Amino acid sequence: MFRTLAKATAAIAVVCTVAGAGLVLNEEYAKATTGTASEAASKGATFTGTKKLRVDGHTVNVSCSGKADDAGQPLVVLMAGGGEGLDNMAPLQKTVSGTNRVCSYDRLGEGASDKPAPGTLQTMDDTGRLLTKVLDRLAGDRPVVLAGHSLGGYIAARYTPHHTDRVKGLVLLDATIPHLTRDMNRTIPADATGIPAQVRAGALAVNEGQNPEQFVIADGRVRSAGRIPVEILKHESQYAEVPQYGPALERMWAEGQHEWRALSTRSHLTTAKGTGHYIHTDRPDLALKAIKKVTRRAAHQR
Repeated sequence: MFRTLAKATAAIAVVCTVAGAGLVLNEEYAKATTGTASEAASKGATFTGTKKLRVDGHTVNVSCSGKADDAGQPLVVLMAGGGEGLDNMAPLQKTVSGTNRVCSYDRLGEGASDKPAPGTLQTMDDTGRLLTKVLDRLAGDRPVVLAGHSLGGYIAARYTPHHTDRVKGLVLLDATIPHLTRDMNRTIPADATGIPAQVRAGALAVNEGQNPEQFVIADGRVRSAGRIPVEILKHESQYAEVPQYGPALERMWAEGQHEWRALSTRSHLTTAKGTGHYIHTDRPDLALKAIKKVTRRAAHQR
């Protein structure tokens, strides 16, 4: 459904990507060359490449790279947006791996992981439980920094306040905003017509679970994760092509990004110059800078 809307107009594609749809990059890592399925030592998994794990009865596709010999340094976990597999983060992962141990994974319904059971909806409890078990396998006792784009950022931001024993830093790359359903209803009225009406209907449908993950993107207040370092990057321009409501959608998105600042007393919000929704593609240097900054601070706060 997302890709059909995306083909209709560029404006509709804009909002579909907000809720999770998008293009998948083709770069892939080689198959895993080391490691075993039972890896869960204190330093976490040590393999390099892609690998299929059995997690909670599901097959989950993961990719790891970078040195694994320093168990005291944080593991960076990249989380792609909805409608995308881990390949979308592959160029960023390759760059991060030059200085840090880094992994990514496909959530259920994405990439090469299993699909959710037909007719079921996934909640934050479901996707959070899977993430915990993936981290058990990949991170071991290592501290973790989550870096998520779009829906991946939303999930990371909802997950972190409940897992500050493990997650020591957070990077949000134009994360889906905390009250997207409420704010979309306020920004584009129900009696809108044409492209704005399609944008509204598409976004609300995605939020209700009409997406590859069958995941309900629920509104909710932002919970605090204490004093962990949090870098929030928002796009510079994305909604200009939406007739009549473009400026209002930009304000909606900016206000939603500001809400995420409540995650931490050490949160920092930046507009990523020269970017649309895909900050890590448009300005990978800014995404890398944010990840390095948070990882460095996370390592020092232990």
